[in-house]
Amino acid sequence: MIRRFGYLFYLSLFLVVLGFPVFSVKAQGQNSSPDAVVLTASGPLTPIMVEYIQRGLQTAQTLHAEIVILQLDTPGGGIDLMETIVQDIRASTIPVVVYVSPHNAMAGSAGTIITLAGDVVAMAPETTIGAASPVGPNGEDIGQTEDAKVKEMLKADVRTLTSGRNPQATQLAEQAIDQAKAYTVDEAMQSGMADIKATDINDLLKQLNGRTVKLANNTQVLLNTENISIVPVSNSFIESFLQTLTDPNLVFVLLAVGIQAILIELSNPTGWIAGFIGAVCLLLAVYGLGLLPVNWFGGLFIVLAFVLFVLDIKALTHGALTVVGAVSFVAGSLILFNSTALPGFPTVSVPLVVGTGALIAAFFFAIVSFALRAQRLPVRMGKQRLLGRIGMVKTDLNPLGQVNIGGENWAAELVGDENPPVPAGERVEVVSVHGLHIKVRKAK
Repeated sequence: MIRRFGYLFYLSLFLVVLGFPVFSVKAQGQNSSPDAVVLTASGPLTPIMVEYIQRGLQTAQTLHAEIVILQLDTPGGGIDLMETIVQDIRASTIPVVVYVSPHNAMAGSAGTIITLAGDVVAMAPETTIGAASPVGPNGEDIGQTEDAKVKEMLKADVRTLTSGRNPQATQLAEQAIDQAKAYTVDEAMQSGMADIKATDINDLLKQLNGRTVKLANNTQVLLNTENISIVPVSNSFIESFLQTLTDPNLVFVLLAVGIQAILIELSNPTGWIAGFIGAVCLLLAVYGLGLLPVNWFGGLFIVLAFVLFVLDIKALTHGALTVVGAVSFVAGSLILFNSTALPGFPTVSVPLVVGTGALIAAFFFAIVSFALRAQRLPVRMGKQRLLGRIGMVKTDLNPLGQVNIGGENWAAELVGDENPPVPAGERVEVVSVHGLHIKVRKAK
């Protein structure tokens, strides 16, 4: 027990060390050139992304950086997370440039408003912005009254954020909310939604040099990005790993492995490794499900599938319930992840779901086969369990001696036509049992 808790302690300590954000801060006077702190946020909005951006802004404050560049590529996310990021950007006393990049990146849905919150809006070639109509947490359409309220709130936000821009920029931003319209980088530049079209960070810094930026507190800052030092802020291991849980394929695998491991632990409670692995996988899967737009109705089919698997082992219906359970598992997984997927969000791979369902069904079908085979064997109890067993001669049978069967030593007598003695090490077969005395013959 102590050793088990020791393993858990060191594992927890290892995860804490990996998750600790490590970044170096230059000593004052080490380099007189200004700093550009570069953050990279990609994927759906998550609490991990919010904490990462907050940490990056704090790093910029510590370094007294010239600017912060937030490289953004997101299909969007929750309004509450969006509002937190917008508030943090607007509260920054260091100019924040939101740069939609790399090529083919998007600032979709809530990402549109985050982009407009930047003191400077930049976009890489072939990027898009817009499609900001609100939807429910699971991707469904929201009620008419709620939809109107949320849209008006978001339009009020974009009117505030674009107040210093071309009126057409405000109009297009409101259409992105009202009509889910999206715009290319060139359309955003023409309307005034975007300020700079830059191929990469170096091109962006070149165009920013000498530009006057007005912050949210009405302070005007003249940017000096010539000979500037780029200071990237990286995600910690834990931040990167948890951010990958927005991939439904990974979440699906964790869910399947977790449930399978828990069932193995319940069937063999003497161990703990399977239970520990199952618990960790399920916790990570639940976290990922909280980040993704999912239809929880599909989860009921997954639970039903594993109930059918277990019942097939107990009821011995020759695999019929296992087949039905596999179909329920596949259908439930697709309903859970794919039925409410938002535009731009990844979906679970159908071949992966079908293949995993087939593997789980094969596993339970094998268990059912072993159970049926064991049921067909004749029942042997007491003396009967020794009949026909093969043992090893411990002391010469002459004709009496000792025979080891299943780790136990028995007083034995050699019978049959064999001529004694039978030397130690020979194999013999039990032919009858008389109390604590057995009769044996040479094994064929």
